[in-house]
Amino acid sequence: MIDFDITQHRLVPKHIKLSEEEKQKLLKDYNINLSKLAFIRSSDPALKNIPDIKYNDVIKIERKSPTAKQTTFYRVVVNG
Repeated sequence: MIDFDITQHRLVPKHIKLSEEEKQKLLKDYNINLSKLAFIRSSDPALKNIPDIKYNDVIKIERKSPTAKQTTFYRVVVNG
């Protein structure tokens, strides 16, 4: 079996765990709570190399875009 690190694939966008301060600022700036964010499972292969992922962490996903150069999405970590 080939050992393949999916996080190194060119089509997998950059995933960054927000600090608690960044998370609170995001929620305040957008006047939302965690339940309003889309979710990402803690078992998602894209999170494999991010240390200490836990329930309710917020992940910032930076994707390349042909029109906007870069787009940013946020996901909240759920168990699974």
